Amino acid sequence: MTTYDDRASLTDLTATAERVRSSVEGVIEGKPEVVRLSLTVLLAEGHLLIEDVPGVGKTMLAKALARSIDCSVRRIQFTPDLLPSDITGVSIWDQQRRDFEFKPGAIFAQIVIGDEINRASPKTQSALLESLEERQVTIDGQTYELPSPFMVVATQNPVEMEGTYPLPEAQRDRFMARISIGYPSAEAELQMLDVHGGVNPLDDLQPVAHAHDIVKLIDAVRTVHVAEPVRRYAVDLVAATRTHPDLRLGASPRATLHLLRAAKASAALGGRDFALPDDVQALAVAVLAHRLLPTAQAQLNRRTSEQVVQEILQRTPVPAAPQQSGLSMGRGAPAYGQQQPRRL
Repeated sequence: MTTYDDRASLTDLTATAERVRSSVEGVIEGKPEVVRLSLTVLLAEGHLLIEDVPGVGKTMLAKALARSIDCSVRRIQFTPDLLPSDITGVSIWDQQRRDFEFKPGAIFAQIVIGDEINRASPKTQSALLESLEERQVTIDGQTYELPSPFMVVATQNPVEMEGTYPLPEAQRDRFMARISIGYPSAEAELQMLDVHGGVNPLDDLQPVAHAHDIVKLIDAVRTVHVAEPVRRYAVDLVAATRTHPDLRLGASPRATLHLLRAAKASAALGGRDFALPDDVQALAVAVLAHRLLPTAQAQLNRRTSEQVVQEILQRTPVPAAPQQSGLSMGRGAPAYGQQQPRRL
């Protein structure tokens, strides 16, 4: 059963996340679902890829999230001439000590903003692989741990834009979720003109949470219970991508793990100590779609990976809620039954 301390942790999580959410939404108008997903990825110990056309606020979102938390922040402007050592660091010969001294690169921060990540060469992009997955950097045979919490928020333009290098599959798979901000509504754009027309709202943005608060919240998210039927549901969704006729590359086991972690964080943000199938459904497109590769025929038919995930969600049976009344669906909850796929 959930203890008092567990409930207090989830209460603190909800209150702290609400402060961060309100702070970011003061800068990014009209996109509450995007802000919530960013917080979900942060608390799930993942990394976020923001992909959209120029000028819709990709970098602004990353900066607002970083400034809302009192922690170390570094920004990397990815360009074709950026070197891997600019990201990871380099060992420099110290003449006085007569020894090599390691100079940390920009990756040594708690929140790293990678602006236009697909404008750097594949060689430079690969410098992020170890840090994204293992939260460490190895230079000259020496391994350096990265600080906690650690999150990379990368932005990129769509691969059809000129002068970009598509991220390799191995690197896309290391990002927990991909989101597109999209154009704002007319009302939100009008409000943006009022707010951003005179001053930059980032200038007045103050931290509303500390790094150690985020670490505690991440620990609280880890305690969220996921029943066996919900875990099996996540596995079924990911397995369906590996046999779908419109895909030549399905999602990896890492995708299953990321989907489960994100579902736990989403449940905690909702004030629950247990995850529901709805949490998995709501995050499936953001977590899975960027890892999938459509076949050539699917591309000719203009079938996107997002459409394929939506189709899989429609076809995969959803675990039904327990029928017993008055029972919690948290720890010790009864097993789920099966029901027909629900429409989203």
